[in-house]
Amino acid sequence: MSVVDRPGVTGMVCAACGTEVAIGDGALVCPASTPEDRRHVLHFVDSVAPFRPLDAPNPFVAYRTYLAVDAYGAAIGLDDARRLAVIEDLDDAVARVAGTGFRRTPLVRAGHLSDALGFAPAGGIWVKDETRNVAGSHKARHLFTEMVQLLMAEAAGTARWGSGPRPRLAIASCGNAAIAASTIARAVGWPIDVFVPPSASPTVLTALESLRASVTVCPRSESGPPGDPCVLRFRGAVAAGAVPFGVQGTENAWCRDGGRTLGWEISDEMGHRADRVFVQTGGGAFAACVGASLRSSGVHPMLHAVQAEGCAPLERAWRRAIATGGVGNVGARWSECMWPWEDEPVSLADGILDDETYDWIGVLDAMAHTGGSPVVASEAHIVEANRLAHAHTGIDVSPTGSAGLAGVLAIRNRIADAERVVVIFSGVRR
Repeated sequence: MSVVDRPGVTGMVCAACGTEVAIGDGALVCPASTPEDRRHVLHFVDSVAPFRPLDAPNPFVAYRTYLAVDAYGAAIGLDDARRLAVIEDLDDAVARVAGTGFRRTPLVRAGHLSDALGFAPAGGIWVKDETRNVAGSHKARHLFTEMVQLLMAEAAGTARWGSGPRPRLAIASCGNAAIAASTIARAVGWPIDVFVPPSASPTVLTALESLRASVTVCPRSESGPPGDPCVLRFRGAVAAGAVPFGVQGTENAWCRDGGRTLGWEISDEMGHRADRVFVQTGGGAFAACVGASLRSSGVHPMLHAVQAEGCAPLERAWRRAIATGGVGNVGARWSECMWPWEDEPVSLADGILDDETYDWIGVLDAMAHTGGSPVVASEAHIVEANRLAHAHTGIDVSPTGSAGLAGVLAIRNRIADAERVVVIFSGVRR
């Protein structure tokens, strides 16, 4: 089978209203989505069977023919060589800024950690180390394909700004996503506005300044509308003409493309040997992408989406879905199941404190398909998971980045000692 003949993405469909969109349209959001109603999210319609990635260290090259951006580039008239060049040129530019381009990240059994948690030699914890990725987390994977889509539009002459100046990029984030977005934007000289909460760390703010991002701090207001004030300011910027460049599928569907490379890497390395995968979950694109790519490649370990007890809208949505008709086909019940967390979100794992799990439908679909479930980790488990990660793996991961392991601790008594469990450490400690 040649590169150009392999199966891949054939279209997009809204998981909430069923609207179908041609891949060549380059849509960022469902046509039925409005600034007042973001309860829509485009999912890719795809096939990766048979799963035969290329032998390349860069995941965006290895899995290129399964990526939506490759199908998009072909649909707007770019030939195979040009599509590959866009990816490789962007990767080279990112490497000049970040010191490294995109490469597959390690997935290895953590022996000392497995022993500490009482697993048998046949089972244990396999850690995928995304702290070695561009900008120190998985976030750059989501944003890479967003930028590829923009650059392919420019290359084909179909960008909405034509030959005029590029519109600004915009993102709402408290840390890793903002740094990843600003790194990629800096690589191609694209101006970016970053909306952060007052809790953003000085280290993050310094990094954003060094990447020449324009930062706006967004405090909460008791008289303001419900939801994350950073997201609200971000949406205002997009309404004024900025390009959404974040990691919420409700705002830019292309973020759900590059994140799938994570699941494909796990499929490549572990195949059917994995029993469970725990993914720390804030906005949900991370877990949705891992679940979708594992499923599409024919590998079906149980998926567990992990949230902190101080902000767990996904687990609430899971319970509401069960109560209103089941966890399958939940898109039409968005308003019944998912709404902003009412209390002030709080946890040491501050990177998963999204008021809403924006990509919740994809996460519920993946958990339902694999027999998985959401896990709410206590703050004690989040603290202990980070301690164990540092003590037994040597990976300098943040509390957010090790929150998947906190999910393992929360339900360890339900996991057999011989089970093979995958956790993803994503987000270097800053």
